[in-house]
Amino acid sequence: MLDPVLLQTFLAIAQTRSFTRTAERLGLRQSTVSQHIRKLEDETGRRLFVRDTHSVTTTADGEAMIEFARGILAANERAERYFAGSELRGRLRFGASEDFVNSLLPEVLREFVRTHPLVEFELTVGLSGELNEKLGRGELDLVCGKRRPGEDRGRVVWRDRLAWVSGDLARLDPSMPVPLILYSPPSITREIVLAALERCGRPWRIVCASGSLSGLRAAALAGLGVTISRSAGSRHRRVRSARHRQNLKRTCRRTGGRNPRQRHSGVAGGSVSKRRTGASARSATIAPVLD
Repeated sequence: MLDPVLLQTFLAIAQTRSFTRTAERLGLRQSTVSQHIRKLEDETGRRLFVRDTHSVTTTADGEAMIEFARGILAANERAERYFAGSELRGRLRFGASEDFVNSLLPEVLREFVRTHPLVEFELTVGLSGELNEKLGRGELDLVCGKRRPGEDRGRVVWRDRLAWVSGDLARLDPSMPVPLILYSPPSITREIVLAALERCGRPWRIVCASGSLSGLRAAALAGLGVTISRSAGSRHRRVRSARHRQNLKRTCRRTGGRNPRQRHSGVAGGSVSKRRTGASARSATIAPVLD
């Protein structure tokens, strides 16, 4: 059986590509880090790293060891939790807006279920406004959705930018009302979009309302009008996506250990940019993402 301590050191080096940074991260002497790797190589009978004065790279056997080490450490962690009697049990009633379900949520849920296999997971998908109402009535324990500007309930998991988007639609005439494709009430984003257009003094009309994200997309692709979506190709969002997932995972882990009556709302926010709408040049600030 390979020593988990040696495997932790090995994975840290594989990530940092540096014995010095690994020593700093693990709070060890650099000589101790080197000893760990030598011992692991002795136990496996394989060379795991190629090291010179400028770089550290994994060998083919080292690349293979990365997956083995992760699996061994994960199994060791599960065994420790099981025999320590710290496994969470019970039911978690979780509500999420549809766009979260189609983006980061699958990975978050996969990690939560892997970490807490004894928790019964009940997922409700809907509009953030409806989910927040259910949370207030005690019908949900945790919500990942949006909140209205000025509200401070819940914890901000991430913020994102919004953009006006459309399918095959000619540039809009600034003198004509903006043809809108929005969620049916109660929708937080619908409320904020309409308020923003009113502030800009831009006339509007709703040409299509739907209770689902797929319905909005279909109407936009058909060229019925414009809708609001998370800004596509946002480099800022891609760079931060890993941290967003970790924030969601931490929120789920904390809530999973609470009494179900201690309810929590995870929220997201952002701002609106304009794309293919011919809208007023004055920027309209809008908080949550699509819902």
